[in-house]
Amino acid sequence: MSVRLLTMATGAAILAAALTTQPAQAQTYPDRPVKIIVPIGPGGSYDIVGRTVADALSKRLGQPVVAENKPGAGTVVGTQFVASSPADGYTLLVGGLSNIVFNPSLYSKLQHDPMKEFTPVAIVFGFPYILVGRKDLPYSTLAEVIEAAKKEPNKLSMANAGVGTGQHLVAAALMQATGTKFLDVPYKGAQAAYPDILAGRVDFFIDSFSAALPHVQNGAVKGIALAGPKRNPRLPNVPTMAEAGVKGFDIDSWIGIFAPAKTPPEALAKLRKEVRAIIPELKDAYAKIGGTTIEMSEAETGPFIQKEYDSWTKVIKDTGIKLD
Repeated sequence: MSVRLLTMATGAAILAAALTTQPAQAQTYPDRPVKIIVPIGPGGSYDIVGRTVADALSKRLGQPVVAENKPGAGTVVGTQFVASSPADGYTLLVGGLSNIVFNPSLYSKLQHDPMKEFTPVAIVFGFPYILVGRKDLPYSTLAEVIEAAKKEPNKLSMANAGVGTGQHLVAAALMQATGTKFLDVPYKGAQAAYPDILAGRVDFFIDSFSAALPHVQNGAVKGIALAGPKRNPRLPNVPTMAEAGVKGFDIDSWIGIFAPAKTPPEALAKLRKEVRAIIPELKDAYAKIGGTTIEMSEAETGPFIQKEYDSWTKVIKDTGIKLD
């Protein structure tokens, strides 16, 4: 065989191997463990979602799926880690309002753009926020709380889980909607706020329903109103804020799984299919903590997140909250 014919034959063999290898690679994804980065420490809604999804997804993918906590600077450190990781489908992110929607407006020098650098796999978990108060408060209704806050601005105190957290921003939105001012008391995380609330040193806290639920159930704090569109069956006697007189204050939070935007289409399609397939399995686990599963189509998910981004960007701008 001549050198020219040998070269042509070798080239043809390489091309044939490439054509047959590419579909095989797509079909075998994943062929090693997958990580889901939780951008906060253990405990809380992000961690619950990361671990429940990882456990269920492992069985569907036939490979270990491991939830790994990477906290720091709110949710920035873990989110940046995923943004800087290879977009190969093996490093995913637990994302929600904090790291996908809030951070671009809260930080002037954020090193990543969540709306451009991530794509949703699926939104899986929804939960309301709840306004709770110390158990010995002289107020039992939201109307009474608002009336007292208006009479003496900044006398009543409001804990938050850290500047720029969901708890902080929902509280800021409530103050804006009701024309009230509370003394803002920031903590390093939701759990750090409860000792002072339980001891009566702080008056109020707006927290995620799942985190506040046990404290309300055991009578350690008062459940005053839900910042959601409907009552929660876990606390059926706690009204919504709309029912309590603050019309239009329907805020439900959400958490999902995200992948780097340049993830290969084949891997992304498989992840979307398999994560959506496990959502019904998570219903009971999420209901126990006062949340719900969210079953949203791929076509609905992108526009939904964009609407949330636009809405909360305005709230953050109007309240002037910044973290740098």
